[in-house]
Amino acid sequence: MKFVMKSALVSMFMLAGSASMVQAAPSAGHGTVTFEGSIIEAACSISPESVDQTVGLGQVAKSQLEAGGTSAPETFYIKLVGCDNSTLTSVTTTFTGAESSTVPGALGIVGTANGAGIMMTDGAGATVVLGTPTSKTTLGNPNTDLQFGAFLKGAAATGAVVPGEFTAITNFSLAYQ
Repeated sequence: MKFVMKSALVSMFMLAGSASMVQAAPSAGHGTVTFEGSIIEAACSISPESVDQTVGLGQVAKSQLEAGGTSAPETFYIKLVGCDNSTLTSVTTTFTGAESSTVPGALGIVGTANGAGIMMTDGAGATVVLGTPTSKTTLGNPNTDLQFGAFLKGAAATGAVVPGEFTAITNFSLAYQ
């Protein structure tokens, strides 16, 4: 009888131990979350989706860009949030980047495509000049959406457009007045 009691007691401890081992088993997945950003001295915060964004210009036919032709513009926004317009009431945007060697005034493209550049416009439709501030936009309270457009423009020389993949990068900076 003593043996049966000891056996039952040992079995209970083993069962309890195995149950706690099941609970301690590794999860079905794990990972890391990294938070990053910056604190800026500005009248508005820049919405996270506007800080680093990609604007797709699609697949544009070479024939559409020949002899200085253009693609359809794609709209993009820089969203400003939490604006305090009590002292600073407007903002300008300056875009910078490498100018195209084949399309004057356009942002240069890199990749296997060639003979085109990216033109940008502000919300009023005025051409954005690289390195030059845009016209002033009045700050809303609490949010302001800065609207821009981007499109491909082909080189003026016939036969200069070369099909292929491309990318282009522009940086923007805001100045509050």
